[in-house]
Amino acid sequence: TSEPAAYAPTRNPWRLTHSSGGSSGGSAAAVAAGLVAVAHASDGGGSIRIPASHCGLVGLKPTRGRASFGPGAGERWAGCSAEGFVTRSLRDTAALLDIVSGARAGDPYVAPPPDAPFASELLRAPGRLRIGAMLRAPREVPLHADCRAAVSAAAKQLEALGHHVEEAHPEAIDETDGVRGFVTVVTVSTARALEAWSARIGVPIARADVEPLTWALAEMGRATSATQYLAAIEGNHAHARRVAGWWQQGFDLLLTPTCAAPPPPLGHFSATPENPLAGYANALPYGVYTSVFNLTGQPAISLPLHISSEGLPIGIQLVAEFGGEARLLRVASQLEQAAPWAGRLPPVHASRYSA
Repeated sequence: TSEPAAYAPTRNPWRLTHSSGGSSGGSAAAVAAGLVAVAHASDGGGSIRIPASHCGLVGLKPTRGRASFGPGAGERWAGCSAEGFVTRSLRDTAALLDIVSGARAGDPYVAPPPDAPFASELLRAPGRLRIGAMLRAPREVPLHADCRAAVSAAAKQLEALGHHVEEAHPEAIDETDGVRGFVTVVTVSTARALEAWSARIGVPIARADVEPLTWALAEMGRATSATQYLAAIEGNHAHARRVAGWWQQGFDLLLTPTCAAPPPPLGHFSATPENPLAGYANALPYGVYTSVFNLTGQPAISLPLHISSEGLPIGIQLVAEFGGEARLLRVASQLEQAAPWAGRLPPVHASRYSA
């Protein structure tokens, strides 16, 4: 949530009373406010794309195995997490992707190597693509009118660019199996993280040392048996195959809102010891479109194409097949040229305070 109990919350440069997203909300706020040109981010369930959407930035989650975790680690969250960055432009995104791409010895996953530098893909026409547009939220989650307007406008823009857009999406996105399996991975990984950090600092981490949600998730993870965890991984793999199979039916890209709701006010995800999972439940509209592609490992990008009726950024998400960053960048470049966002700055920005 980028609202740690031990420190002050990260504030959204577009409106200081609102969330910058999480978990890479600090990176997104810093880039959006002009403090830095680009910033590192990671994405285990949407933590690159959600802050990018909330702060009016470009946020690409690369294909699983595109950017190595080595040599310090092989994977995080059973392959769901990916390393990346938030930027203001596709030029910076493509340049950084070229720099970080590539496997290290012993990596458990390796993404297909690109045919050409990613930076060069921004200059290549994608051809006429078949794009499925999802104009509602999965699993009967309410979709805010501003987020629906954002994806509808993007669909019209893509049609104007010559692409075929139809209302379609992988049916498996509406299933609940992937949600349960994903939560199991998160809870077990949280328990392991506290165990690992306890060993690193030489002192057992106790309930009072972490926030209520962190402890509640860790307790759920500790209560999960090894066979239950493996069953969840097997279920996640099966769910990912059902989702990813949609691209084999002749579709090139999927278009969705990045989030089902605009950036919320700070405190929206607050949890208490009495109700530690309250914030987790409130987060559902913000990860409902993103986390499924952490399970599949597919590349997905959030683009800052829309502003809400209240003046807050709303991103749209494009998803490609596994290893399909090149196609994402080509189409995203078309959108950046047709509806440029570079000159759109938040009220809090370094340029407004320079001498």
